[in-house]
Amino acid sequence: MRATTSVLENNRVKLTVEVDDAEMTEAIDAAAAKLSKQVSIKGFRKGKVPKNVLMAHLGGPGALRSEAIRDSIPDFYAHAVSDTMIDPIAQPDINITSGEEEGELVFEADVQVRPEVEITGQNELRVTIPSPVVTDDEVDAQINRFRETDAVLKDVERPIVTGDLVTMDVHVQQIATEQEPLDMSDFMYTVGSGSLTEGVDDLILGLKAGEELKVNGNVAPGVVATFDLQLKKIQERELPELTDEWVQENTEWQSEEEMRDTIFEQMRRRRVYEAQMSQRDAVLVALSNLVDEDLVPAALVDDETNQRLHDLGHRLEQQKLNLETFLQVTNQNADQLLEALRADALRAVRIDLALRALVRAEGLEPTEDELEEELGTTASAMNTTPDRLRTNLRDTGRLITFHSEVAKMKASRWLKDHVTYVDPEGVEIDRALLQADQSEDADA
Repeated sequence: MRATTSVLENNRVKLTVEVDDAEMTEAIDAAAAKLSKQVSIKGFRKGKVPKNVLMAHLGGPGALRSEAIRDSIPDFYAHAVSDTMIDPIAQPDINITSGEEEGELVFEADVQVRPEVEITGQNELRVTIPSPVVTDDEVDAQINRFRETDAVLKDVERPIVTGDLVTMDVHVQQIATEQEPLDMSDFMYTVGSGSLTEGVDDLILGLKAGEELKVNGNVAPGVVATFDLQLKKIQERELPELTDEWVQENTEWQSEEEMRDTIFEQMRRRRVYEAQMSQRDAVLVALSNLVDEDLVPAALVDDETNQRLHDLGHRLEQQKLNLETFLQVTNQNADQLLEALRADALRAVRIDLALRALVRAEGLEPTEDELEEELGTTASAMNTTPDRLRTNLRDTGRLITFHSEVAKMKASRWLKDHVTYVDPEGVEIDRALLQADQSEDADA
């Protein structure tokens, strides 16, 4: 079999396949063997019908050849895809040009292929991830949570600051509703907790006992109320002195230094783990933003959406749930679900196209040794041999898919080492802080 390609417009390729007489003979024999097991002819057992008798039963050699062509074209097409390494993303339009009755079979396949987009800016990517850095103030705050369990309240005459406990009378009147007012006497509020209504924590700062505060805030979606606050008493939490003796009596540690060091290390490990976990997705999303949505073929998004819908159905089936129940539990309708799946599919396709573009831009195509190594690893995981896996990939037209996956793994590794990581404040993160594996201690 010989296969050649010619490029058409709009990301389409014409694949011309020539199948010689020997291969057609094998295809005809295979079709005959299959049909002999299916047809019933008087005097012969199924599977034992001679080829000439079968042809006569079908109406002559032409009928058997037609059956062979119909059965074998998908395999010939898959082999041609593997041999030419084109990357189809849709079903082909196939037209037989010669050989339907005898001689060499020739057919053409017009098929849409994955576009090769170009990207720029991959070397200047700045990716925001959680900061792995733990500050002294954060450690102090964590230590203070232990101390607060042993704190005492002390009346103060000074203006209110964040963290104070304020005793107040509260009158809440909803606006433009018939709801009765709500009154709370001697309500104790921790400044900074945000548990009363928005705006209070900012406006109450600097006030003193005996003063009043009026603020409007939401009490329910679309419902606004006026909060009248009569400030009666201000108290601060007086924390116990942080000494080795207090630490020994109230915690699992034996000294302040041990407590501080342990808390710092626990927080550091957790922060590094969180940063590491966000790295890959954040990097891929940043890279995908280099690909314009207009360049993404609808066929790829449709296929990815359908696959995600199929996977969801399979998971629900395993959990003995149906789609209707899932929609009720997640408080959405079918259109909203499909829209969400399609958005995820679009993001995945953009990432895929961007990684492939990065491979071309940075020369990250895998070597033969790298392909063979990954083939061996994959074959072992599938409990088969590399030769069998290679044959299966060719027979199913997935050699290009395997090649691309290995290339994209190289691209992902390149990205991890070449992007600039910044924290949510835009401060660059020292890459060395992200190297150590903290996963075993993330829950410490």
